Amino acid sequence: MTTFPGSPRVLKGGIALLDPARGTVLRTIVLQYNPDTLTRTLQVQGAGANEGDRSEALRLKGPPVETIKLEAEIDAADQLEFPDKNRATVELGIHPHLAALETIVYPTVAQVRANDALARAGTLEILPMEAPLAVFIWSRNRVVPVRITDFSVTEEAFDPSLNPLRAKVSLSMRVLSDNDLGADHRGTALFNAYHQQKENLAAKFTASASELGVTL
Repeated sequence: MTTFPGSPRVLKGGIALLDPARGTVLRTIVLQYNPDTLTRTLQVQGAGANEGDRSEALRLKGPPVETIKLEAEIDAADQLEFPDKNRATVELGIHPHLAALETIVYPTVAQVRANDALARAGTLEILPMEAPLAVFIWSRNRVVPVRITDFSVTEEAFDPSLNPLRAKVSLSMRVLSDNDLGADHRGTALFNAYHQQKENLAAKFTASASELGVTL
């Protein structure tokens, strides 16, 4: 099917994995189809620990804890239509796409082996393994560092070798702020830019109290 030449290019959402120290892109995972819905929850971080504390009623400890949830679909049908150009899909189905998403929440085998070697050598304190910085990208207005908190896959169709051909992936992500990363972390700069963009967009919205039937 040909696309009307005047139609706008549709951007896709996805996740980029960055080296937390150098900021280089280690891997980019593009969602095959943009989800129809994206759910965001903001948990307000109020300063008042007790109800009725009037001195703290309007104070905030920091930005809200934002959670993003979405369901993405992955389907091998488009690739299988052109098998000569998509040998990996013919041989493995959507295993590579699923694995690219799933390994975000795994430490690498090299990291596990290195920590095991340290333990065998008698090292008393072994730091938890550091994962790449995951950045959720949903247009230029939403580029945020995240931690995946929940991941589930429903595989719906298989080839004769039991490779998955179609699946639905549910992702829950917590947006990471300076409270999570610290002031000097590379992800904090991304979060601050995201926060600033919210303020810029809010400034473009105009309304007056008169529309509500009151004078303030």
